[in-house]
Order: sequence, then structure tokens, then C-alpha cells
Amino acid sequence: MAVKIRLTRIGRHKDPFFRIVAADSRYAADGRIIEQIGFFDPSKGIENVVIDEALALKWLSQGATPSDSVKAMLTSKGLIAKYAESKKVGKKVK
Repeated sequence: MAVKIRLTRIGRHKDPFFRIVAADSRYAADGRIIEQIGFFDPSKGIENVVIDEALALKWLSQGATPSDSVKAMLTSKGLIAKYAESKKVGKKVK
């Protein structure tokens, strides 16, 4: 199963709100999800995105690939750097 970390749109017409979810890539973008990782309100900007750090790192370590927009959000929160650092530490231990 190919897991992607991506945005799922919720909210009203002309008032978007997004959940950041881990989902099987074979399902529709707004379809079945595995787990919710956070949420994003575009009216407040990318700086105010809320992401559960432990869940995001768990899914990244299990091989989930983030979409371009989610990758930008993870980078702004410093989670991509934290994940890369944990991979380096893991390789040195082995």
C-alpha cells in the first residue's frame, strides 16, 4: 500500500479548510483516510498550520510520501529536517 500525506478539503463554499491526512494513494483525494495528522486554514497562512509532530514523523519513517504542499508545511515546521536527522542517526547505529 502506497501511503501519501496530503490535504483533504473540508469547509464551506468559498471558505476552504484542510485536514492533513495519511491516506492510501489509490483512493480519491477526499476519500478514505488512514489517520488525521493535522489541519490547515489557508486564511491564516502556512505559519499557523497545526501538525501532530509524532504522527508526522511516524508516517514519514514508515515510508509515506508527502505531497508538495504538505512537504512545504512540514519544512516550515522543521519536521523534514528532524526526519532527515533521525535517518542519519539510525544509519550510524546500525
